[in-house]
Amino acid sequence: MPNRPLPKRPFLAASALLPLLLATACGGDDAGGGDAGGGGGEVELTLAHSYTEAQPQHRCGAQVIADEVEAADVGVTVELFPSSQLGGDADRIQSVISGDIDLDIQGASALGAVYEPMSVVDAAYAFEDGEHLARFFGSDASDELTQGFADSTGASVLGAWSAGARHFTAGQPIREPADLDGLRMRFPNSPQYLMNARALGADPTEVAYEELYLALQQGIVDGQENPIVNIDAQNLGEVQDYLSLSAHQENSNLVIAGPGVEELSDEQREALDVAVAAAVEQVPECVAEDEQQVLDEWTSGGEFEVVEDVDVDAFRTQAEEYLRANLSEEQLSVYEAIRDSAE
Repeated sequence: MPNRPLPKRPFLAASALLPLLLATACGGDDAGGGDAGGGGGEVELTLAHSYTEAQPQHRCGAQVIADEVEAADVGVTVELFPSSQLGGDADRIQSVISGDIDLDIQGASALGAVYEPMSVVDAAYAFEDGEHLARFFGSDASDELTQGFADSTGASVLGAWSAGARHFTAGQPIREPADLDGLRMRFPNSPQYLMNARALGADPTEVAYEELYLALQQGIVDGQENPIVNIDAQNLGEVQDYLSLSAHQENSNLVIAGPGVEELSDEQREALDVAVAAAVEQVPECVAEDEQQVLDEWTSGGEFEVVEDVDVDAFRTQAEEYLRANLSEEQLSVYEAIRDSAE
């Protein structure tokens, strides 16, 4: 299939998109439809990601997309490939761009490898919360970013959600930036994450996610940061004492589509858009439920001492000053668009 940018389509938040499409289904479409925009016929799409089937990104994200598309009965099925079955993040991004994979779920920092401005979505305290992230991508505030991504790569962004905020763990409480002094904190090896570390006042140490538990156990690093569900999945409560609820970054997931999706008919593409909107709405709810269950278990079982009185304002102010001084002009434009969209 040709590798060319997908036509620009409206990107609506789930709350706005679903009523619109339900009304269209009930009242008819004066503008025509059906196969007006593509060839139609039976189509099988591939959707890949790096998460396990137990994680919310799969259960309430990828699986919901597949189920909703199948329920629409428009001749499209979505075959799921979780757990990096089709390659790591970098390989899958290239496969989406080339058309070998139709759909993928990626973090913004990973997408920054092919379009640098996208990484700013993962900047420290860029978003107020997960709702802000979804609202940004569901409005025209994100148009310049998503269109730039499409123009640069030939792939498009169909939807975005937060898979939970990232928090610090360590052998001591972290309540303010000064508490990070002298600690070797593990951050993922990506330019934006390492910039976040410096913005927050941390001394970043790069350790692979798969090696994190051992690195903490052996004292190679003193602490780390991750969403609650990841901290639980890695059993880090066995090698860390304190969970400090800094919520310093929303863990972004973007659903991206390759050039083959433009071959869908209007009816088929509408079904895909509705399915993605349903996932955008459901993943944060699933994450919140999982997080609360984990926190309750930690509180009752004593795995962590949960530190709630983190001076988030101090971290936020320090991070914003650093980012505004160190982001490139193009990155700063994205950052300002995100901040301007905060309510």
